[in-house]
Amino acid sequence: MRTKHFFLTLAMFLTATPFMAVSQSTLTGLEIVQKAYDRPEGKDMQSELTMTLINSRGEKRVREIKQFRKDYKTVEKKIMFFMAPADVRNTSFMNWSYTKKGKDDDQWIYLPALKKTKRISSDSKSDYFMGSDFTYDDLGDRHPEDDTHKLLRQEKLNGEDCYVVESVPRDEEYMYSKTVSWIVKDKWLVIKKDFYDEDGEFFKTLTAKKFDNINGYWIITESEMHNTDKNHTTNMKLKNIIIDGGIADNKFTERMMKRGLR
Repeated sequence: MRTKHFFLTLAMFLTATPFMAVSQSTLTGLEIVQKAYDRPEGKDMQSELTMTLINSRGEKRVREIKQFRKDYKTVEKKIMFFMAPADVRNTSFMNWSYTKKGKDDDQWIYLPALKKTKRISSDSKSDYFMGSDFTYDDLGDRHPEDDTHKLLRQEKLNGEDCYVVESVPRDEEYMYSKTVSWIVKDKWLVIKKDFYDEDGEFFKTLTAKKFDNINGYWIITESEMHNTDKNHTTNMKLKNIIIDGGIADNKFTERMMKRGLR
């Protein structure tokens, strides 16, 4: 299932889609997750992101980011540039997610202190990204067929009618033993997602704090990942969102990662 936290994503931005010929009462877990995965997002999107890290003592670290996304049908490319504070400025991260089943995301990070672009290996995708509560894997798009899905129930969450779907990875070595997602019926937004570790213990929750309809697209404009084990939270707020404004193809290259925004 796509996670739109950062790239709106940190995701997550989407138009409401009718149920077509399938009635709500007959949708399976896989069909629900597939609809969330396939929901329209526009051809491209750019925005400014404020990422706030909050530790167990309530101390905050704030990071300012500019990010871009473009859909190429067979691959969705995303890139983010850290603008502030000084200790992370000019760091960049790029993710390419493929629609082809079984093809893993490609990810790169550029660290200005080393003047080097590093490719994120499959073994490193369980690492946490830039001190946040998101792993590198959380920043990519997970194909629905990578998991088995079960519709647990239907219920209201914050006034929204939701399907509650449990997803269990087919790969027993995957970092999460399962996730449970609350998916809004008429918008196909994931507004809450619980994560369970390899031992089956609950340890973190992603929550959509706010979402808005922008140019016909439902956009999650504030989300929060809370790690209960560490009592640590990552809050994400989007602003200055532009959809279908046009983004050059050369924005999504290793050269641009090193060059940065000027």
